[in-house]
Amino acid sequence: MSTNSTRAPFPGHPGAARRVSDKLPVFPWDKLEPYKATALAHPGGLCDFSVGTPVDPVPEVIQKALAAHTDTPGYPTVWGPLELREAIAGWLHRRLGAETGPQAVLPTVGSKELVAWLPTQLGLGPGDQVAYPRLAYPTYEVGARLCGAEPVEYDSVDELDGSRVRLLWVNSPSNPTGRVLGADELRRAVEWAREHGALLVSDECYLELGWEAEPVSVLHPDVCGDGHEGLLAVHSLSKRSNLAGYRASFVAGDPVVVRELLEVRKHGGMIVPAPVQAATVAALADDAHVAEQRERYAARRSALRAALEAYGFRIEHSEASLYLWATQDRPCWETVAELAGLGILVAPGDFYGPAGDRFVRVAFTATDERVAAAVERLGAAS
Repeated sequence: MSTNSTRAPFPGHPGAARRVSDKLPVFPWDKLEPYKATALAHPGGLCDFSVGTPVDPVPEVIQKALAAHTDTPGYPTVWGPLELREAIAGWLHRRLGAETGPQAVLPTVGSKELVAWLPTQLGLGPGDQVAYPRLAYPTYEVGARLCGAEPVEYDSVDELDGSRVRLLWVNSPSNPTGRVLGADELRRAVEWAREHGALLVSDECYLELGWEAEPVSVLHPDVCGDGHEGLLAVHSLSKRSNLAGYRASFVAGDPVVVRELLEVRKHGGMIVPAPVQAATVAALADDAHVAEQRERYAARRSALRAALEAYGFRIEHSEASLYLWATQDRPCWETVAELAGLGILVAPGDFYGPAGDRFVRVAFTATDERVAAAVERLGAAS
């Protein structure tokens, strides 16, 4: 059978003229692989502080809830049962002081999925701008590029073009820096967004992990006033409950926007599995496991910070989240290479924007044993 050699390649084929991947930056973690190989070759093994993935057990109360709901042969709903949405709304009120109801919350399949696809689901495209902090989680930029909008970095909202920004991201506590925005700073961002008709979305996935500052939600009345018009907050159970493998998260805020997202996501089949929905209810009802996990992280943070500072690092911000934002006042990749030689893997700061090119991000999510090993190696090399 003959073929038409002049036929254009199908979409997604390497020879196609336009591919979605052409719009996107190189996946940053691929650049770290050679340094990981170096660190793995250390006689004492790898101390991995790069990605920040949880390593401690899933709390038993959550495991039991998941197991009790494994016999669920029918389709779950995108919105989830009322019990789930009431649990989310109740947690928002109890822990964050946010007055909301089950009509204004929506479970999502992990927070990264939401960040990446939110601009598309909101109908943004060419001519629109998506703004995010100058040092930021890379997926904010990816979400803009996927829908054809223009990604824009900012230090202050006053730098932005209010006639073009349609979606404004804020992130407190920050990934990667651990910086916490005060209520006054968040209030200014809310005022700016409302003045210019932009949707403000606050990534608050580390909000329960404040160490030297008390993070506040954009949905708190002290920040947003009497209502949540034009506001969304994104939360995840990955860090506070060790549920990264469950992909359990949610978004809450303006009920009109939440309803629009619900309709779009129903068409896309973006459904949290029923056992995970049940596990989320259990996780949000139990504060004890969160307190226990905080104690583990606090001890690891203290040990790593002291060792890094003794080695010659300066720690900036880092008052919250699961990371230490550290610098030796030299290019970040030189620092990555030096630490890899000690069997310690960290994330280069330029993963999060050019402004981070002299910093590294050190996650303290490794086991106590690996943290102790890294502390010993840093001490011996000091």
